[in-house]
Amino acid sequence: MEKKKIVSIEDRIPKLKEARKKKANRRLLFYLSIFFLLISIIIYLQSPLSYIKNIEVNGNDVIKKEDVVKLSGLTTSSNIWVMNKQSIIDSMESHPIIETVEVERKLPQTVQLKIKEYNIVGYIKSDLEFHPVLENGMIITTSNLNNIGDGPLLNNFNDEQYLQRMVSELSKLPPDIFDLISEISWEPTDKNKYKIMLFMNDGFMVDATIRNFASKMAAYPSIVSQLDPKEKGIVHMGVGAYFEKIE
Repeated sequence: MEKKKIVSIEDRIPKLKEARKKKANRRLLFYLSIFFLLISIIIYLQSPLSYIKNIEVNGNDVIKKEDVVKLSGLTTSSNIWVMNKQSIIDSMESHPIIETVEVERKLPQTVQLKIKEYNIVGYIKSDLEFHPVLENGMIITTSNLNNIGDGPLLNNFNDEQYLQRMVSELSKLPPDIFDLISEISWEPTDKNKYKIMLFMNDGFMVDATIRNFASKMAAYPSIVSQLDPKEKGIVHMGVGAYFEKIE
């Protein structure tokens, strides 16, 4: 029978000590690595390397870029990691033109502000100035706008209830029909408080009503395509659509 080799305790002690020493060294190295990593992070967060260098603004058509940035509260001395996204969103969405906001970090030093504006559906004249009317019903009186865009002039809408109904209908129109409208006048009668008259860019006039305006105007391109463009008149878009020639 083969004899088992017996290792004395004296022979094992140096090896155990060496193993423990290596284990202790590895643990020390691990803790030192964590320590220096934390120190590096602290130094980075306190240095200009963690500051915002670029602020990109996307989606703004009406509001100027500098106004969007001012609303966000961000500056080139803001820390890209410490900024509060929700606070920025809440501040920016308080502006009547801004519908939604997205805030994204683009490392190493860029913040991107993506905004969605409410559409302008028309203009109201007041004190010799034209004020944009938004799809949410807000009337913008500030003149500090980048691009006021296009939209029909809304005349005589001195009642908030009917203006809001008109705005709601205009926001439902497809762009090709919306772009054809030059002016809309509210002309209520005793029998029809919702009566309106439209002046179109193609030269025709439209006698209509605010009620279901968007759905009824869907037939307008088909109707005028059958008319002689040289003949001017009124397209009546009531219960039944018909053309009234003006001599």
